Amino acid sequence: MKNFSSLPQAKKLAVLVRVEPGCLGPKGTEEIDRFCDYAQEKFEHVDASFIHWDIAPRRDKKLPELQYQINNRNLSNKKAELYLAHFNKCVNEFEDHFHEELDDAIEQYLGR
Repeated sequence: MKNFSSLPQAKKLAVLVRVEPGCLGPKGTEEIDRFCDYAQEKFEHVDASFIHWDIAPRRDKKLPELQYQINNRNLSNKKAELYLAHFNKCVNEFEDHFHEELDDAIEQYLGR
């Protein structure tokens, strides 16, 4: 595989993650902004050579939980899948792994 460590920001896959306040329990609406900041730090280095994470509260249920972009342009799941394939990643496995890591971050955050 090629070394993509110097991939410019505009060519990185932006993964927009919208986190439901309810996943933090009954006080989720009070905690969601702090949690998103916490999670942003946790994910900042995950696949950083080709991914840019943007973790935010999901305040509008009409917006998807996960959204992919390159250079501020939305990508379909198929195009995100093709992009991830360049890095030997399967979109389903990538998303499953992300959800596992997010669950761990929630547990760590709530266990503070």
